[in-house]
Amino acid sequence: DLRQFVQWCDSEGIDQISELVGYDFERYEAKRAEELASTSLENQMGLLKRFIEFCEDIGAVDDDLHETVHVPKAPPSEQSRDERLAVEDATALLRHFRGDDERYGTKWHALLEVLWHTGCRLGGIRALDLADYDREFRVLEFRHRPNQGTPLKNKLNGERDVGILEEVGCVLDTYIDEHRFDRHDGHGRAPLLTTRSTQGRLSKNAVRGWCYQATQPCWYQPDPCPHDKQRRSCGWTSLQKASKCPSVRSPHAVRTGSITFHQNRGFDPKDTAERVNASLRTIEKHYDKASRREEMETRRRPQLDLLSLDED
Repeated sequence: DLRQFVQWCDSEGIDQISELVGYDFERYEAKRAEELASTSLENQMGLLKRFIEFCEDIGAVDDDLHETVHVPKAPPSEQSRDERLAVEDATALLRHFRGDDERYGTKWHALLEVLWHTGCRLGGIRALDLADYDREFRVLEFRHRPNQGTPLKNKLNGERDVGILEEVGCVLDTYIDEHRFDRHDGHGRAPLLTTRSTQGRLSKNAVRGWCYQATQPCWYQPDPCPHDKQRRSCGWTSLQKASKCPSVRSPHAVRTGSITFHQNRGFDPKDTAERVNASLRTIEKHYDKASRREEMETRRRPQLDLLSLDED
């Protein structure tokens, strides 16, 4: 995570940690400010400051050098990312996959269904084993297995059972029966979602790549493409280049959209928090991204009758 700082030091001829002075951090911050959003700049400078504190602890730099590392504070309005997979886009994508015999139950379809329906994190979907899917009762069991390479963000507190709709279960059944590769990971576990490789379990980058591919609007809207491309000849449809399409969304953006969808549909906020493994406060601040009109139409308008002067 410090690679950008290391590269900058190389470009400036700084070869040793002991050569760093306060002015170097000011120059680095100014350079990165030209390239990063305020929230990313805050995170990177905060990490650098913690690293310099560590260097002080082991005697590699002078004491109190970390105090010269300025950590800019991003404005509250920018502390929560607004990017999300919009409900209308998710609905269009899922309806397309569900209605297309050729693509029904494919890896892209299965991944998108689970991400959208459960609101789980990238690490959560990677952690799912075939045995964690209860076909009979339509339940996904998220379990923390750090010693086997699949930790959950909130560790044991992240463990939960999440019920899924029958139609989502049918998609998973089709994926497992017709599209899933029979693979095991290095710990002998059979992942729910698998790759063709002998490694079996998806890497984080593979999950992102599948998600980028799954959220391309040209699945359901091939013409006109919002970026003046033709799907048959567009290089952005490949796994390696899918992230370059401006319309695609990351697993985090799908999670954000999913939580907003839960809230708009009237899902109890406490149940949403347990389902997606996040606190109510975190959901309100970072994930629930309803627009002002969405919030009014889906959450407040249904209650207008309660304000009527007629008691009945």
